[in-house]
Amino acid sequence: MSSPSAADYESKDTTDPNKQILFRFCSVCSNLLFPKEDKVENKLLFACRTCAFTEEAASSCVMRHEIASTVGATAGVTAEVAQDPTLPRIQKQCSCGENEAVFFQSQQRTADTGMALYYVCCGCGKVTNTS
Repeated sequence: MSSPSAADYESKDTTDPNKQILFRFCSVCSNLLFPKEDKVENKLLFACRTCAFTEEAASSCVMRHEIASTVGATAGVTAEVAQDPTLPRIQKQCSCGENEAVFFQSQQRTADTGMALYYVCCGCGKVTNTS
């Protein structure tokens, strides 16, 4: 049983070969291949730890760790936050007719984000901000 080649996955939408991190398997004994450096020829190889099988890696990328950092300023805010008795309250008219809202400061800390206050209506849970 050999590893699938990159050509087997061409029908998928991933065009960047670095996003295609595949597990490789030995064609002799079907065990998992592990990355190994060939220091003489300065190449990346995949080698079997059970038998002596090795193959040259198609890409130099062994592992890819993507960190999603697109969290919004009001991440985690739900309508229940309006029922939190520890948050300060203000008289602010909402389109639903309610006159009370709780407010809090943005938890997003970036250089381009100034201080923004977010208001949550106590009646409908609608979130509005001052920015």
